[in-house]
Amino acid sequence: MTSIPYTYIAVEGNIGAGKTTLTHLLARELGAAPVLEEFADNPFLAPFYNDPARYALPLELSFLEERFRQQKQALSGEGRLISDYLWEKSYVFAGVNLEGAEWELFQRFYRHLAGQLRPPDLVIYLHRSTLRLKQQIGMRGRSYEQNIPADYLDKVSAGYHRFFVEEQRMPVLWIEENDEKPVSAEVLAKYILSIISNQRPPGLHPIVAHF
Repeated sequence: MTSIPYTYIAVEGNIGAGKTTLTHLLARELGAAPVLEEFADNPFLAPFYNDPARYALPLELSFLEERFRQQKQALSGEGRLISDYLWEKSYVFAGVNLEGAEWELFQRFYRHLAGQLRPPDLVIYLHRSTLRLKQQIGMRGRSYEQNIPADYLDKVSAGYHRFFVEEQRMPVLWIEENDEKPVSAEVLAKYILSIISNQRPPGLHPIVAHF
């Protein structure tokens, strides 16, 4: 796998898309260090799902700082990295969860930090239908996620698409599968490894996966 031209890869997707599982599989195959989002100890996450209006701003600001700190530390080392998130996901989610003065405040913090981190050489985005996301969220069993509305997942997916349409610093592989015939994470990882051996130009690259 030394022919893979990317040394820093980020795996992205909506809630429940399968980012972490894929990251582990790719890291193992590529001999890379996995960088996994540290969300379990965030004190605002579970309360946010019960009262979004109250907890959205502290949630988004805390994630912004935590992700920045983790990525900066990971990028200070050497060797190939595969992260199960893109730092800029904070901007995507904040755009969905915040409005008015709170959104303006978040953007001021975001702009202060933006540009201080090296962007990934490649982003792999796992696009899933909302129905499939709901199914996978249900299967992983995190209690605070079980009542996430479908329209919220729709807004997050749309936010990612808007962001990546405008993103020109790195190539983004927007991967869609046939939800009627889902494949295992292992099969998906093998497929992705087969399509990233060549350098791609920056911008959005829609890919319909065929297995």
